Amino acid sequence: MHAIQLTAHSLSAFQSTELPDPRAGYGEVLVRMRAATLNYADVAVATGAFPGASFPMVPVADGAGEVAALGTGVSGWAVGDRVVPHFMPGWQDGPMTPRKVIGMRGISLPGSLADYVAVPAHSLVALPAHLDFVQGAALPIAATTAWNAVRSASLRPGSVVLLLGTGGVSIFALQFAKASGATVILASSSDQKLERARQLGADHLINYRAIPAWDAEVLKLTDGRGVDLVVETVGGATIARSLNATAMGGTVFTVGFLTGTAASVDLLPVIVKGLRIVGNSTGSVADLAQATRAIATHRIVPVIDRIFGIADTSAAYTELIAGGRHFGKLAIVH
Repeated sequence: MHAIQLTAHSLSAFQSTELPDPRAGYGEVLVRMRAATLNYADVAVATGAFPGASFPMVPVADGAGEVAALGTGVSGWAVGDRVVPHFMPGWQDGPMTPRKVIGMRGISLPGSLADYVAVPAHSLVALPAHLDFVQGAALPIAATTAWNAVRSASLRPGSVVLLLGTGGVSIFALQFAKASGATVILASSSDQKLERARQLGADHLINYRAIPAWDAEVLKLTDGRGVDLVVETVGGATIARSLNATAMGGTVFTVGFLTGTAASVDLLPVIVKGLRIVGNSTGSVADLAQATRAIATHRIVPVIDRIFGIADTSAAYTELIAGGRHFGKLAIVH
């Protein structure tokens, strides 16, 4: 089969190669991969910022495809079924534990940039009928993370959410929040992206280059109360403002580190306002299944900014690492 391998910590170390076709073992399903989407975790792996990778390896955690063959002991799936493999196949349900997350696709397990991959049958989720393979490839990390974000704050009509940026997690969170009846404030440095976010349902828009004190603007928009949930996708440079923008008893759901992981935080707002700071590393197969059901129920369509051919994998990574230019997800097709 054809595959892309990453051979070193470098964006110039992608190689097109031929590998033996994998076989589905006991309890496994062979999936013909059709599309993949990139996350910043993939860039972190390629640049050495995410530990655990050994070379050469087939990169990219997220993908979608169709069942090509069933191993012995597998039931509930049929050849031709359209499926999404979970990023961490050992994490079925419940809280995260070291044992559950030891295997990660695109890091310690073969990822999505190969014609075929053998995965445990219990790690698969059915692709919603209204989505194509490219859209389905956006679900495992970004949709699951956004789903857990909105669930962490028990969003309902009247809740207010603040989203930072327009990457995959933020856009999924926008779509889930609106489906929950919440009001959404979204901050970006691009007026063009803000307008696209408005078209997706964002209620209030802040250009943080024009308004550097965007947390004060959030408080103004909420009559001084603050928001019930911040989906913090940026990291060290914004965490203090996110805490300031959060209402009493609110949640800061932190998932990103685009500006680094180090931060100096005043604990007083956390203590006085009784804030919850929730760290997240995506979610379980059960979480992905719940997110997928919500997407099917509300007919949510993932936003794909640009599609690259598999021969242009390095260019796709370069586009992602450039930061700030895309809206939604970047995809790679086989």
